[in-house]
Amino acid sequence: MALRHIALLIAGLHVLICKTRAEVEVSMEDRLEVSLNSNAKISCMYISREPAMVIMWSTKLPGRDQARRKIYYFDNQNETIDEGSDYTGRISVSHSHNKSTEKGYIILSIDKVRLSDEREFICTVYNVSKDHGEGRTRLHVFNSPSFPLIEVTYSGISVDAEGPSKIADCKVENGYPRPNITWYKDVFPLQNSDGVVKIMDSVTKNPSGLFTVESELSIKVVREDEDAHFYCEVNFFVPEGVKMTESSRVNITVHYPTTEVTLSINPDNPFLKEGDTVKIRCKGNGNPPPLISFRHKEMLLESENDLLNLENLTRSHSGTYECQSHDVNTFTEANGSISIQVHYLDPIVVTGTLEDMVVDQGGDLNLTCNALSSLSILAAWYKDGMRVGDKHVLHLHNASYDTAGNYKCVLTVISIPELQRQKSVQIYVRGKPDITEGIAVGPVNKVDRSVILRCHAQGYPTPNISWDLSDQRTGQSVPIPIAEDHETKTGVLSMISVKVTSELIANCSASNEFGTISVSRNIEAFARRTTTKAPSTKGGSGVAIAVIIICLLLIAILCSVLYFLYKKGRLPCGRSGKQDFTKETASKDDIVMEMKSGKSEEAVLLQGVNGDKKNTH
Repeated sequence: MALRHIALLIAGLHVLICKTRAEVEVSMEDRLEVSLNSNAKISCMYISREPAMVIMWSTKLPGRDQARRKIYYFDNQNETIDEGSDYTGRISVSHSHNKSTEKGYIILSIDKVRLSDEREFICTVYNVSKDHGEGRTRLHVFNSPSFPLIEVTYSGISVDAEGPSKIADCKVENGYPRPNITWYKDVFPLQNSDGVVKIMDSVTKNPSGLFTVESELSIKVVREDEDAHFYCEVNFFVPEGVKMTESSRVNITVHYPTTEVTLSINPDNPFLKEGDTVKIRCKGNGNPPPLISFRHKEMLLESENDLLNLENLTRSHSGTYECQSHDVNTFTEANGSISIQVHYLDPIVVTGTLEDMVVDQGGDLNLTCNALSSLSILAAWYKDGMRVGDKHVLHLHNASYDTAGNYKCVLTVISIPELQRQKSVQIYVRGKPDITEGIAVGPVNKVDRSVILRCHAQGYPTPNISWDLSDQRTGQSVPIPIAEDHETKTGVLSMISVKVTSELIANCSASNEFGTISVSRNIEAFARRTTTKAPSTKGGSGVAIAVIIICLLLIAILCSVLYFLYKKGRLPCGRSGKQDFTKETASKDDIVMEMKSGKSEEAVLLQGVNGDKKNTH
């Protein structure tokens, strides 16, 4: 009896094991994520000893009441795709079975995935025993949205506005699932806050099923927001997870009233001087910039709004300049001021111990040079380019005619070297005239063989110069040509042109109210020299050789005659009997013209031939 029960038990276990192994086990992924318009491959794996006899794919939309819809059927060797469905022409199925591992693989391929493909896909497998297994995969479709576009409010936002003001809009299109927008100010995310931040989103589903999201940001602006950067961040789903993109950064224009003004000077030079140009700028700290006006000594000045241009400065420009701002929106005002100092150096005044800057010979003279200035100055005196003093007062002692001349005083502001003035004064030394260097003789006039005589006299008052000419041999006066007089720094220069035909005495006299002085000079005449040119003939070199040969022959003949006379005793050799063959039988008087003055040992030799000859008998 016991054996029978054991046999029945073994038989039951065998039937149960065989039945279990006959069932089909199907496994599928819970979800599959793909991008819109891409290709999807849904895998279905089953375990069975034998290849599947029937394979069926069906879909089911989300929701409990949604029914299945068959899209694919395979029965042994026959394959059927339902016509007229959304998947006609878009799906294909491949399947295989490995007998050794008892595993089969079924792949459903969907081309050009649509948003409507987001649903459950059910894989049903039947074996030979009509047992079946079933698996499900939910297909999720994604589409990345466009790059976010941000549009800022450019008209300007006042800090005095009540409540939040619109800052910008952010828009992103064609996303699936719906993208999310987050606003940022610099690196800080913004959230709705009563009276401070207000964010309003709007979502639009397009006919294609894609989403367009718009977001509007409004905030209660403060002055510091003019330097802030605002942008929007978009978060969206992709098959790999979550992605993020950011819009460009934008600034907003914030309007706020002016509370203070700042003044600046260009150039910022503490040593402004008369004649300079300076610009004073007044900037308010408000936006938009306020209206600006300038005042100086209670007078309203003309300006280019915030810029005051002062040209050709004078000392009257010194003082305080006031700037006042006027805010046209809030009707508030702000004030500021700045001071400038324009330095100056007045024209030089030179004073001396004598009113007319005249000093007697041997006397003293003190010259004072000064000018009004806003800063300390240095003084320097110059004469003929040489520095003769470095104080405001120049002392001239024991004046002589060398003291006379032009003196220049230069005043320089120490802190502003380019601020400088100068003035010249002529100093005269009063006394009896003095003739310098006697009578000077100029070059010979080659045309009429005349000489120029010059006489320079110094003194004050300016001397009068007169000339006198006389013949040395006869003592008679010679007509005086018209003199040409020129005033110099220290006196007068007189010149006459004299044609010398005989020996002359020239006398120059200079006189003024203090006396007269004269000098004289001897001028010896000279005759003209004439030069005879040798005639020019053709074949000159041959003629010269012939002349030389003839001269040599004549010298040889003369030597022979002298030698013959000497031998005959007709040519005495003693001193008493020696004749002077070298004595000149004729001579020329070269009259030298020598010009001397009483105060100088100069001599000028003018060469020439007199023309007088000695007669020989």
